[in-house]
Amino acid sequence: MSKKILVTSALPYANGPIHLGHLAGAYLPADIFVRYHRLKGSDVIYICGSDEHGVPIMLRARKEGVSPQKIVDHYHELNKKSFAEFGMTFDYYGRTSSAEHHRTSREFFKDLAEKKVFVINKEKQLYDPEAGIFLADRFVRGTCPSCGYDDAYGDQCEKCGTSLSPKELLNPRSAITNATPVLKESTHWYLPLSRYQKKLEEWIGTHSEWKQNVLGQINSWFTAGLNDRAVTRDLPWGVEIPQEVANTYGVDAKGKVLYVWFDAPIGYISATKEWAETKGRKNLWKEYWQNKETRLVHFIGKDNIVFHCIIFPAMLMAQGDYVLPDNVPSNEFLNLEGNKLSTSRNYAVWLDDYLKKFDPDSLRYVLASNMPESRDTDFSWKEFQARHNNELADILGNFVNRTLTFAQRYFEGRVPKRYDLTDFDKELLHKISEAPEKLGHLIDGYQFKAYIRELMDLVRFANKYFNDKEPWKTRKDDLYSCSTTINLCLQTIHAIAILAEPVLPFSTQKMWQMLGMTGIRRWMDVGRAILKERQEIGTPEILFSKIEDATIEVEIRRLQKALLPQEEPSPENELIDIETFFKTELRVAEIIRAEKIKKSDKLLKLQIRLGSEERQIVAGIAQHYTPEELIGKKVIAVANLKPVKLRGHLSEGMLLAASSDQKLTLLTILDDLPSGSKIS
Repeated sequence: MSKKILVTSALPYANGPIHLGHLAGAYLPADIFVRYHRLKGSDVIYICGSDEHGVPIMLRARKEGVSPQKIVDHYHELNKKSFAEFGMTFDYYGRTSSAEHHRTSREFFKDLAEKKVFVINKEKQLYDPEAGIFLADRFVRGTCPSCGYDDAYGDQCEKCGTSLSPKELLNPRSAITNATPVLKESTHWYLPLSRYQKKLEEWIGTHSEWKQNVLGQINSWFTAGLNDRAVTRDLPWGVEIPQEVANTYGVDAKGKVLYVWFDAPIGYISATKEWAETKGRKNLWKEYWQNKETRLVHFIGKDNIVFHCIIFPAMLMAQGDYVLPDNVPSNEFLNLEGNKLSTSRNYAVWLDDYLKKFDPDSLRYVLASNMPESRDTDFSWKEFQARHNNELADILGNFVNRTLTFAQRYFEGRVPKRYDLTDFDKELLHKISEAPEKLGHLIDGYQFKAYIRELMDLVRFANKYFNDKEPWKTRKDDLYSCSTTINLCLQTIHAIAILAEPVLPFSTQKMWQMLGMTGIRRWMDVGRAILKERQEIGTPEILFSKIEDATIEVEIRRLQKALLPQEEPSPENELIDIETFFKTELRVAEIIRAEKIKKSDKLLKLQIRLGSEERQIVAGIAQHYTPEELIGKKVIAVANLKPVKLRGHLSEGMLLAASSDQKLTLLTILDDLPSGSKIS
């Protein structure tokens, strides 16, 4: 019997839509991997679902003035629909608010409690005196003691990745009311990770093939020494602690729930149970989770490494009945137009919005081509357009269209006969025959960028073959050669329709239909002469239409707008005090250089002098001023704004201007004050 493969992707929080960073990190690589194994005929299942507990859900619900259940119901359905339209092929997409998940999580917790795994501690925890609740990890924000980042979460610093506890934060504040927390005593269950460190180290030591970015992060935790981790929280939303377990410790379980990172990975198990129910085989899940030969693969982003490589494996070790991960191919982060994604500022490309405007395969291809496998990478709309137009449309789409069109026009819409082969013909066939093993090895080794490169190299060679064989000439003076050329090009399309299916499922399905194929696709059929002589082919159609500059400019401008400082709307009668006003540092600035920013009709890049200091400011004044007329002007600048990047150019301040009747005028000074003079 072949080894079973169980694939999971990190459960996305159901507190917002899916964005490109999610896709590049945990979902697209998993789907490519799973689709490949299905084509191979592997016994593989792909499990995912919504993570519907935890503080982010509660924060979103509190912000919108609705119940947490309403939030998770909305985003579960939205994300499930978006994933489906993007081509994600989950065998089951569950949710952690389900009755089965609550039952499974409580049973898992109870089992560990009965095995005396947990340590129970009374300790003082941060408490919000204004909201009247204990503050779980993500209800606390503050300064990271490791890197100094001033907006770290209470469980992890997003900037440096350090695992934290709320009490370690410097200058902590409540994420609910912004109040300074106080300490108050509470009782919680802890997973004693320190007891499992040696066993975890031995297990990780058997996986030298794992990515270096994953092993590096794991080993840094081992070096620092693992600390016991609380697995319960004082919250009104989550999987409730079984009272019978609490009774054995003399603790009231009311108001206590499982820590979201204890119950979320159990969601993989509960969702597999629900999948088994849909198959009419209640215990089928055990054949994957409790079969020591199962290849369990977790696809995640780097911020989830500690949970999937240390905490969840320790839980599984403690329980004893479950298979441990075979690999955790974590990806790094995807940045956007040179800046970090920011969901709070709407500086992101949301999947549901993308799908209203562009084809899913274009995004799948571009993200796979630039996947953050070992380091952070950057998505730009211009690169998206270039790869779509130059590679998908001009290389792949062009080859498919001209081959099928030629066959329709000159061979009655049928597969022509293959005659004697030249060395060039044999070279093409050789490249096709070696492709399944080469590309399959790359996918199976989580090298998705390399898979895309090799795939497109094959298509490029096929284009060269078509060009060099010149069938438009040989159809007049060497029909045997022409017939063989088109036969082999059609066989190449057949191969590509299989080899590219993991990354381009919608386009390859169209190719399959245009070839007149109706059966299932199989990886093993690549290179075989599946298309029979005189087989009828379908009507050719354009696979990829070009994306115009104007369409891309709209998306770029939206992101640029999101980066601009946003003023919070306030009531007309709201006043500020004098201390707030004096926080704004206004200074006289002299413009010493100015130039237009390429491909922007609104932005100018200015070099200004503030006394002895020179700075760069990007200003949206190109439609009101030419660079030449700005040189030497003395204007008023806000000198203490945080720097931002606009169109890839650093902007270190802002100029004051007034607008009237669509005319914008920079504020200047009457007297010849020195640059750098403070305005007060």
